Amino acid sequence: MISGAPASGKGTQCEMIVQKFGVVHISTGDLLRAEVSAGTEIGNKAKEYMNSGRLVPDEIVTAMVTARLSLKDAKEKGWLLDGYPRSSAQAESLEKLNIRPDIYIMLDVPDEILIDRCVGRRIDPLTGRIYHVNNFPPDNDEIKARLVTRSDDTEDKVKSRLQIYKQNAEAVLSTYSGVLNKIDGNRPKEVIFKELDSLLTRLQIDKDEASISGLVSSYFTWIFFEGFKYHPTLHFWASFVFSDNIFSSKKLLLICRYLLSSHFQSFGLQKNWRGIPTRLNNIPHSREIRKYFYEDVLQATQRAIRDGKTRLKVEINIPELNPEMDVYRIGTLMELIRNLALSFADDGKRVKGSMGEGSLAGMPLQLAGTRKILEFMDWGDDGAMGNFVKIGSIGGDEVDDQDDMFILVAPQNAVGNCIIDDLRAMTDAAGDRPVILVNPRLKDLPGSSGIMQTMGRDKRLEYAASFEICYHFRLLYYAGTQYPIMGALRMSHPYAYELYKRVDDESPKKEKYVMLTTFAERPSGDEINDSFEGKSR
Repeated sequence: MISGAPASGKGTQCEMIVQKFGVVHISTGDLLRAEVSAGTEIGNKAKEYMNSGRLVPDEIVTAMVTARLSLKDAKEKGWLLDGYPRSSAQAESLEKLNIRPDIYIMLDVPDEILIDRCVGRRIDPLTGRIYHVNNFPPDNDEIKARLVTRSDDTEDKVKSRLQIYKQNAEAVLSTYSGVLNKIDGNRPKEVIFKELDSLLTRLQIDKDEASISGLVSSYFTWIFFEGFKYHPTLHFWASFVFSDNIFSSKKLLLICRYLLSSHFQSFGLQKNWRGIPTRLNNIPHSREIRKYFYEDVLQATQRAIRDGKTRLKVEINIPELNPEMDVYRIGTLMELIRNLALSFADDGKRVKGSMGEGSLAGMPLQLAGTRKILEFMDWGDDGAMGNFVKIGSIGGDEVDDQDDMFILVAPQNAVGNCIIDDLRAMTDAAGDRPVILVNPRLKDLPGSSGIMQTMGRDKRLEYAASFEICYHFRLLYYAGTQYPIMGALRMSHPYAYELYKRVDDESPKKEKYVMLTTFAERPSGDEINDSFEGKSR
């Protein structure tokens, strides 16, 4: 569903959404005109009200909309409801019929901008094309001479329409607050659509993954209930599933392989983002919270690599991994690295981890000695460590032909010394193989002798910025404090940056995170503050 005030640009965005995603565009105005023109029973009833200047009752409009939604094309392609429902009664009618959107988009534009757009709007009666006296004037004087102004495009009438829209929108919001996404509509249409495209692409991927997970889950159910009495061991089912003679769909075979290698954890259903876990200021974090973030980081990294990305950066600053807090836990970071390395190893990738000792090997000082920690960690009994996962350090000499990818733990410059030259040598040697930096800190740290202050500094910083963020998470606090939590900022490839506000739910006495807005690019501090204060971007 999409909602927007008059002149908010809703029609333009609808056209772009339909063109990109192929959904069926449903507008109540178009439906009314079509029903009246066709002389249907609903159309004749609606015509009586329209001829007498009365509003068409909700039950007629809802019947018209539900009839359109029941058609084959809307069921197969999905639908985009434009400007409907407009009242709480219409929304409740759809809820009773179990018609609910996956996402509710609201275009947010300041009133003064909307009024200017409407008052300056002109229409060509011959072509129906819309112009604006300042923002989009006609090409020549001939067109300009025949332009007309709509009768309801006066300032008083526009203000009245805006007031009505706000009342209706406010009444509907409570029904769809869980799927609401407010979008700043006071930007170029291409910028707005880029943000919408990111949101809808993420939604599409999540729905596809949920659908496939359900199919695979059904397939495994059939395997265990129909065949278990003959072959009770899991090893048989692994070979059974992987046999092309038994199951021909290559895509589902790969998914089955992934599920088996992941020990059937939740049948892949954990792929869907479930919001931000609560009680994050309780240190140490519970195992459930740690696993929650490990899985979130892994999925983002996997998607980025599948999309052909090779220079990746993970920035995760949960309290246990925030070096500015006194609860920084090396074990939590090592668990994250182990989870990434083993997951890719399960997929047959040979992972080289640059996990050397000391700052000159690219490790922050507080992580000195982590190589020993990693060697003593539990890497399973299937020989992953040594065969698929190897520990090295940063440098071009560490890259072997058999390596498929590289995970570098918190590479950072030390005072007076720069790790970037060794890092660049390593990425050059890696070629098109993925290199993942986890929590890097690659700012120049000049020493008293002046080393690193000028020589090649711009090129070093340019190289450090060439890594693309595939995952970002950090908690937001009020100025000068690390408690209480104000909200969170999250990005998981290929989706937009999501800004959440932490609120207290008084009834069950629990906290929760509510999404405020999204950003196509990483937001500045001012943009985050404006969103928390309710200001338009």
